[in-house]
Amino acid sequence: MGALTDRERAHETARFLKVLANENRLMVLCSLNDGELTVGALHQRVPLSQSALSQHLAVLRREGFVITRREAQTIYYRIAEPRVHQLMPVVCDLFSDPT
Repeated sequence: MGALTDRERAHETARFLKVLANENRLMVLCSLNDGELTVGALHQRVPLSQSALSQHLAVLRREGFVITRREAQTIYYRIAEPRVHQLMPVVCDLFSDPT
């Protein structure tokens, strides 16, 4: 299999950025930036209904940005995509409250 063409790389990058181009998903990823959290902890940090949060988490899981682990009844989320690990500290710092 050959290397990706410029167009294929551009398409892959656009798809990656499209997932990030949502304020709620950015808030989830910034919350997960320091480590895994339960769904309940995410719900406390991200001002969304549980249903809306679940939908955004489903998108992030489907795209491979986050993974889960289950401990009894509790589900933990953490960032799985290496590029997200590299990018989120920068994004979160750029747009954090300067105070």
